[in-house]
Amino acid sequence: MEVLPDIVAREPVVVFCGLAGAESARSRDHYYESPGNSFWESLHLSGLSSRRLRPDEDEVVADLGLGLTDLVGHWDPRWVEIDDLVAKVERWRPDWLAFTSKGVAQEAARALGRRGRISLGVQDWYVGPAQVFVLPGTSGANQRRDYDGRPNRLSWWRDLAGLTRDVAD
Repeated sequence: MEVLPDIVAREPVVVFCGLAGAESARSRDHYYESPGNSFWESLHLSGLSSRRLRPDEDEVVADLGLGLTDLVGHWDPRWVEIDDLVAKVERWRPDWLAFTSKGVAQEAARALGRRGRISLGVQDWYVGPAQVFVLPGTSGANQRRDYDGRPNRLSWWRDLAGLTRDVAD
């Protein structure tokens, strides 16, 4: 059972990947709509969106050259469907696959047979043709934590936005 349909631009620069199996995602109708989630604010403040979108406007990301998907397409996060994600990323061919938390990135890395600790930012590994970028979790529960030595989550989002501008130039 697919939790939410993928929303992806025809030629995406970045596809954001979360974890549909997360408890906070169970009652959602749109991506990143749980109270306190900073995804939409971060998307805007980083410069990846010219205005702050509401969760019910999640389809607009395709117009921005972006995409939204989940690592797990059903409510049981114990069954990571990495082959499905790899196939989708190979079809979409984004420059970047941005995991929206270290936990999601760790699950994907484990499913791909990668070992080691996940850090934030640009990774030295790929999913299909897309290089991986790990963002700090946007959940309201992920506030006032250590962001790998940075003072806030937004600085990582701005790094990703800068990389996308480099691709567009």
